[in-house]
Amino acid sequence: MSKELAKTYDPKGLEERLYQKWLDNKYFHAEVNRDKKPFTIVMPPPNVTGQLHMGHALDETMQDILIRFKRMQGYEALWQPGTDHAAIATEVKVIEKLKEKGIDKEDLGREEFLKHAWAWKEEYGGKIINQLKKLGASADWDRERFTMDEGCSKAVQEVFIRLYEKGYIYKGSRIINWCPVCQTSISDAEVEHEDQDGFFWHINYPIVGEEGRFVEIATTRPETLLGDTAVAVNPEDERYKDLIGKMLKLPLTDREIPVIADEYVDKEFGTGCVKITPAHDPNDFEVGKRHNLEEINIMNDDATINDLGGKYAGMDRYEARKAMVEDLEELGLLVKVVPHISQCRNP
Repeated sequence: MSKELAKTYDPKGLEERLYQKWLDNKYFHAEVNRDKKPFTIVMPPPNVTGQLHMGHALDETMQDILIRFKRMQGYEALWQPGTDHAAIATEVKVIEKLKEKGIDKEDLGREEFLKHAWAWKEEYGGKIINQLKKLGASADWDRERFTMDEGCSKAVQEVFIRLYEKGYIYKGSRIINWCPVCQTSISDAEVEHEDQDGFFWHINYPIVGEEGRFVEIATTRPETLLGDTAVAVNPEDERYKDLIGKMLKLPLTDREIPVIADEYVDKEFGTGCVKITPAHDPNDFEVGKRHNLEEINIMNDDATINDLGGKYAGMDRYEARKAMVEDLEELGLLVKVVPHISQCRNP
């Protein structure tokens, strides 16, 4: 009697058994073979902290097609698999687990913390690999690597040192996402943008040599005033054409800054006058490059005000904001405070 085919495809009874047969027979394993041409694909390592998404599935499928095709052509084909340590995301997961046990990361020290990180990886890091296997990926799992493996770490150090020695790596001035808690840079891909309720503080900057005349700016971060190196207006804005090139007295400091013209400024937004702080805003950074403005970083790595902040040095940025607003109000330079929804970056 002929067996009737199931109306729907059930992968459970077939795929796992077939894939295990491939593994048992080492169909995906590659060795050095002088009689064959080598062909290698290094798998871009997915993070051990997450799970595969559609982009991963598409990328791995394309690599799988290529490596299988090369095997059929007679190449000694290696698809080198691995996973990435995703340092910041992993650290967050490990810290959360330590907190559940009442352990503070700072009390452990580097070596002990690394032991906990490795233990976490051993417990949770296999999820991605198992998902890849469920997809039928024909990688050489005997060669699976992790980016914190000793050999991989040394290779990374070696490459970066060589690039530095050749002058290809240098320390440059750039705007990055910085976490004052972890005290590390954050990739754009790791940052979520969300709207939060905030305020626009309207502040008067006195015009040098013109008693009683001011330029009014509006800012969501008054503490960054300490790092201002210019105020920009749109060159087509008739209200401010006569101010371009003039100097302003920067409040709460002993510095003077110029009024510059730049098309970046939206005439219809705020007051049409924008304080330019090249070291603390990506748009201001670009304006600063175009006008050769000084970059003044007024914050320490932990988001406290540094020695350039005068009387506010050592204060947390929010503490400094409150103190500066009070001082501006006392000087008669605080025009008004208006509720405003700001977009914030959260790691």
